Amino acid sequence: MRNPFRPTAGATPPELIGREGMLDEFEYGLQLGSGAPGLLTIITGARGIGKTALLSAAQDKARQQGWIVISETATAGFVGRIGESMRLHVEELGSGPSGRRITALGVAGFTVTTQLPPERQVDWRRLGGQLLSLLAENGTGLLFTVDEIHSADRTELSQLAADVQHFIRDGLPIGLIFAGLPAAVSDLLNEGVATFLRRADRIDLHAAAVKEVERSFTHTFEQAGIKISDEEIRHAAQATGGYPFLIQLIGYQLWRQAEINDLALEKDNVTQAIRAATRRHEMTVIEAALSTTSDKDKDFLQAMAQDEGPVAAGDIGKRLNAKSNVVANYRARLIAAGLIEAPAYGKVDFAIPGLREYLRKIRPT
Repeated sequence: MRNPFRPTAGATPPELIGREGMLDEFEYGLQLGSGAPGLLTIITGARGIGKTALLSAAQDKARQQGWIVISETATAGFVGRIGESMRLHVEELGSGPSGRRITALGVAGFTVTTQLPPERQVDWRRLGGQLLSLLAENGTGLLFTVDEIHSADRTELSQLAADVQHFIRDGLPIGLIFAGLPAAVSDLLNEGVATFLRRADRIDLHAAAVKEVERSFTHTFEQAGIKISDEEIRHAAQATGGYPFLIQLIGYQLWRQAEINDLALEKDNVTQAIRAATRRHEMTVIEAALSTTSDKDKDFLQAMAQDEGPVAAGDIGKRLNAKSNVVANYRARLIAAGLIEAPAYGKVDFAIPGLREYLRKIRPT
């Protein structure tokens, strides 16, 4: 067997640990069609928690049901790119003139301008309605997935949401799944970007239970004939903290160790695998996340790292000799960046596993 673990952003892992119920709800929505709760969903969670992997799994479910999937990342012009994809699908289904290509978007991306004469140019909503009607006739539907909506242009996001709401009202088979960082998504909704999105299912991803990771590791290695004790399986699972990206990293490194050790994993192999995975996690997740922070942000994080768990914002202020409004500003910025979270009123904790330990390791002396 080849190494099944995929520790790369957005790659589909061998198993989505602890996410089965979420996918079942979505799959049921596909069967019910327009207006089903599972077809309007917002996925949030920290970096590396598996948002993109869950999006990919939902896309696979939709395709298996015969739905068309248009997947985008919320960079500038994503609504226009969705429009171009819809146009291509309309032509594939035999409706509309061929050879059109979107060349520009009107105000807020609402009007799709093509190389056709003005009288044959098409409105984005009308184009979507045309495609959805064709799909409804064939008993299928259309799913939009948009990743990293914390980076989205508010106007484009509002426009997409308004059009999807229109399609739902018309009883057309449409699904929309967004994914982004928790605080940034909350800000988008609170700003009234799209009021109806507040009624969407909100899935806040958290770490999987370590027991579930143990079970998954045990099954995967048994299937491959890799020998490893229950104690070492438990050690490796605990090292992941239930964090999906670390599950993939540690699983990947364990598999590599097994390949060079005659399909057996001893204590030293597990230790080496965890160390290698931790280094990779620090480089690809932690250091990348910290690269956008200021020196003052880092001071705030270092003050947090002095505690073993959630810390009161007031204690951070005392350590930094900073006023409460200054602490509140840094707190809000770091939450929006996905580095910390607020597990209880007045308290903050690290959102990324291993960040506390990393900060302690690099703490200035």
